[in-house]
Amino acid sequence: MERREFAMVGETMYHEKMENGLNVFVFPKPDFQKGYAFFATNYGGMDMRFCLDGEWHNTPAGVAHYLEHKMFDTQEGNALQDLAANGASPNAFTSNTITGYYFDSAEKFEDNLRILLSFVSVPWFTKESVDKERGIIGQEIGMIEDNPDWKCFMNLMAALYKHHPIRVSVAGSVESIAQITPETLYACHKAFYDPANMTLCVAGPVDPERICEVAREILPRQAGPIAAKDYGEKEEPRAAQSLIEERMEVSAPIFHLGWKGEAPVGGEARLRQELVGELALEVLLGNSSPLYAKMYREGLINQGFGYGYEGDAGYAFFAASGESQDPEAVREAVAGEAARIGREGVDKSLWERVKKGAYGNRVRGLNSFEHLCVGQAQAFFSGYDFLDFAGLYDSITKKEAEELIASWVTPERAALSVVRAKEEGRRD
Repeated sequence: MERREFAMVGETMYHEKMENGLNVFVFPKPDFQKGYAFFATNYGGMDMRFCLDGEWHNTPAGVAHYLEHKMFDTQEGNALQDLAANGASPNAFTSNTITGYYFDSAEKFEDNLRILLSFVSVPWFTKESVDKERGIIGQEIGMIEDNPDWKCFMNLMAALYKHHPIRVSVAGSVESIAQITPETLYACHKAFYDPANMTLCVAGPVDPERICEVAREILPRQAGPIAAKDYGEKEEPRAAQSLIEERMEVSAPIFHLGWKGEAPVGGEARLRQELVGELALEVLLGNSSPLYAKMYREGLINQGFGYGYEGDAGYAFFAASGESQDPEAVREAVAGEAARIGREGVDKSLWERVKKGAYGNRVRGLNSFEHLCVGQAQAFFSGYDFLDFAGLYDSITKKEAEELIASWVTPERAALSVVRAKEEGRRD
């Protein structure tokens, strides 16, 4: 196995690419009792159109999430129950880009790992169980569609993007999941749940070689074909719409404000854009920035104000959200500060504080095995190692952040999504 030392953050990572194409990453933690395992596929909610064996497939929205729900079913019973009986705490999630299955346990770790690898790699669906799940997921969809904050965010995606499937809910809709059959799930499992399209990340008091031995014992020995993904027409730089408003049961207006950026390329360049993007947002909108102090003092935002960067295949954006009686004024204030930064730059002392604080937050996050393993899986699918951030931070410059703010935070790239109270008087 390859061993990598990340001396700046005191971490050691073992890596092996197995004969079947599976990439295994292990972070030994001999001083801990619990271990954590994360088995993920490079397949998420936005991967609705793909080509396998020369044939194009268009699948309904929500298949990746539906498949995640059904993967715990086995011919013998239910893997969740099997893992729990062994003292493990298992779960799974589906994002726009990946689906991951995981557990942590202090006992019978190898037995639990065998269960995890087995049920994820061997699908078992029946028409009856798939039909039954449709009602469960339909209720889940109804709950999230009644959530004003979620609705506001999805409206922002629809405002920013005209074609990209990032604008579609990971869970799909009641109408889209009605089209999902066992055949749909088997086809998508074949397309994306091949070891060569997956990664296994483990942290804890484990032997890296033993982890690979267990994986060889359970998983297929050879790699199969991997599906090619298609995300539709290339997006224009400008936002598809500048404003979307909706009425729901809220006590105060909720807003999500976004700016459409350039989709990242792979590898180290992707990580660099993420790091620069996070730092740019901190100096523009962070709670130590001049703009945050001004907006808070004027009552435009409250302590619920938040922000973040997101970018992956075919998309990238800045977003900010919170409650405000005047979301349009927030939009104008951010635009004004971005223009000022473009002219005058960022204060050097603010930049140094923000950079030091952001680096410290990343290092503290490594105390979580989940954060470490999920982060490594996501990073691997993007072409780099999660811990590579430590070696990049010193080279990131204030000018890079200033240029990103100046190029992304512009009126034509901006979109505003607002959810107002139903009884509130409409504006002309």
